[in-house]
Formats: sequence, C-alpha cells, structure tokens
Amino acid sequence: MTMIFGIPIQAFLGQLLVGLINGSFYAMLSLGLAIIFGLLRVINFAHGAQYMLGAFVGYLLLAHLGIGYWPALIIAPLIVGIIGIVIERLALARLYDIDPLYGLLFTFGLALVIEGIFRYYFGVSGNPYTVPPLLAGGTNLGFMFLPVYRGFVVVASLIVCLGTWLAIEKTRLGSYLRAATENPRLVQAFGVNVPLLLTLTYGLGSALAGLAGILAAPVYQVSPLMGSNLIIVVFAVVVVGGMGSILGAIVTGYMLGLAEGLTKVFYPEASNIVIFVIMAIVLLVRPAGLFGKDA
Repeated sequence: MTMIFGIPIQAFLGQLLVGLINGSFYAMLSLGLAIIFGLLRVINFAHGAQYMLGAFVGYLLLAHLGIGYWPALIIAPLIVGIIGIVIERLALARLYDIDPLYGLLFTFGLALVIEGIFRYYFGVSGNPYTVPPLLAGGTNLGFMFLPVYRGFVVVASLIVCLGTWLAIEKTRLGSYLRAATENPRLVQAFGVNVPLLLTLTYGLGSALAGLAGILAAPVYQVSPLMGSNLIIVVFAVVVVGGMGSILGAIVTGYMLGLAEGLTKVFYPEASNIVIFVIMAIVLLVRPAGLFGKDA
C-alpha cells in the first residue's frame, strides 16, 4: 500500500478532497462577505442565515412543489438575493451613514430571527436532500474514489468565484461599484444611480450565500443550524484574507479548507481550531490580512 508521511494515500487524498469541498463553501461564502464589506462597509452577520435559506429554499421546492435540483440551483439564489435586496432597502440603507457597529448588530439580530423561525417550524434535526441523478455515484481514479457530486461542487465553486472576481475587477460595472464606495457623490454626479448599485451589491452577496446553500444541501443535512455553525469560520477566512479583499477571500477560502483537511490527517484533535490558530498568527504578523491593504 502506497504511503505518504506514514499515512495510506487513500486516506490522505480523501481528507484533501474533504478539505477542498469545505474550502469551496468557505470561498463562496467569504466572497459574498468580502463583496458586501468591501463595497458597502457592512459586516453582514446574516450571511450564515442566508446560506441556510438557500438550502431550505431548495429543500422546500423539492418537498412541496416537486421542483428538482437543477431549477432550484437558479431559483434559490434568486429568492435569497431578492430577500437581501428587500432587507437592504428597508433597513440597511438607513444605517450607512452611522457607526458600522449598528449594521453588525442589525444583521446579527436578523440572523437570530431567521434561524429562530426555521427552528420553530423545522426543529434542529437535519433534513436530507438527495443528490441529483445526473451527479449520483462516483468515479474510480485508481488511487481513490471520487464522488461525482463533490467534484461538481468544487468545479462550480471555482467558476462562480473566478467569474465574480472578474466581473468586479475587470468590467465597467465593477469599476462603478468600486468608485461608488470611494466617492459616491462624484459617481452620482456622472449620472450613476449609486443607491441602486449598493442595493444590487447586497443582493449579489446574498445570492452567493444562497447559491452556496443549495450546493451544500446534498452534501450536508439541511438544518436551521447549518449557517450559524459555519459563519464564525467564514469570518475567520475573511479576516485572514483581508477584510474587503475579494481575491483574498477566494484564495484563503480554499487554502484554509485544505489546511483543515490536512490537519484531520495528522492531528485530528486540532482540526476544529486550526483555522483560528492560523488567523491569530496572520493577525500578529500582518494585521491587515494576507491580501488586505495596510492603513
């Protein structure tokens, strides 16, 4: 049997795959957080609840309307994005000109309300969501067995993350978004509807969380607690990458997911804290994060 560092290669690569899958969700969620913070200066603590909403929308569409995975992959992010737009227009837009702490407190309270509603109606036990038949089963790579759906999650996450980064960094709309955060009055003087841009930005960040949720539904149990269990880790990822850094959110999401997977191989007891240990070390060496800009 082939060994790596005294560990069977199947076990080593299997944990790498688990780390890559977790990293895919970390990257997508931290990307949405980075977009909202970088462009709106709002620390969106409701992001985990929006991730949970995406999973539940897919589950409810299947259970009550018979709408399968592929339509739900489009419908769930749209619904969560629209909910995000409503939240931004009705509440967050009123908090932009005051201390950012109020935005954090509002989104934290909103997350508790959303989670509480779903816990009341669905309990805390998880609900299964079946893998779509097209992506069922797995592929034997010789050195390991790769579940097709998990491979699809990794590829889909990469495409979404890179596509979003390119849209924000390399397009005219993205330049308008970045400029609107730096000098909204000047941008508005050129005829750009800045409030609409900010609303769509929050909607985009929320939709990314919803997309991550529907992608996660067949991998994990659909539960009201799935967002709160993940959001603290995702915030750590954002801090390591640099608050507001979109590229940093993507890279560190995958990187820390792999680090977590490798820790489960060599020192399983530390796998739950390794991301926070890395965060502490990075903040000591570089307080702005790996990709953040120093003040």
